[in-house]
Amino acid sequence: MQSTAGQKRLVILGATGMVGGYAVRYALEHLAVKSATAIVRRKLDISHPKLNQVVHRDFADCSALAEALSAQDGAVFCLGAYTGAVSDAELRTITVDYPIEFARVLHASSPGAAFSFLSGSGADPTGRSRMPFARYKGEAENALLAAGFSRLYIFRPAYIYPVELRKEPNFSYRLLRAIYPAFRLLFPNQVIRADDLARAMVDVALRGTGERGGQIFENHDIRAMVESLHTHE
Repeated sequence: MQSTAGQKRLVILGATGMVGGYAVRYALEHLAVKSATAIVRRKLDISHPKLNQVVHRDFADCSALAEALSAQDGAVFCLGAYTGAVSDAELRTITVDYPIEFARVLHASSPGAAFSFLSGSGADPTGRSRMPFARYKGEAENALLAAGFSRLYIFRPAYIYPVELRKEPNFSYRLLRAIYPAFRLLFPNQVIRADDLARAMVDVALRGTGERGGQIFENHDIRAMVESLHTHE
């Protein structure tokens, strides 16, 4: 069943995370969204007429999601892990293998779907970076760019400000949160609010940019998108 009256079907991964959580909330409030499907390991503690939750625990194999991913107009992929929170092997699995496997099934089930992918500042498609996170994000970007999506949007945020209080994953994040007000004033293009990032990822998956193919948005591009969204509200 296809979307009607201009409304669209959106699927979101990483809904229990910081950015993905905001993406779900924004999608449910968006007038252009007919339905929002959250692919989760555990059910979200929310209910909404537009929300469809699909529990899936093994993202190394997304074959069972083929039906849930059919007739989707767009996907927002926010699944990820912090460096140091998991082993290097697990970091690569989550950062590279999971999005590639999800993209495989999504493209087969909904070949016309737009794909918004949460990458990161410094992602290195050449594979030469000494930082595993940068190499892995670059590897994932390369694979997604070759996956055949007519509209692929790669987001490379710098520091993502959590907005809501949380237990920070490491000292660097605790420090950045503490100095955020000054950091934002001194280096505005090195920060983005988690809710603003989520809005940009959802909005571009729904509306596009007028261009086809793969597009990469650095932090300053994302900020410009957010400012445009606020202007048109």
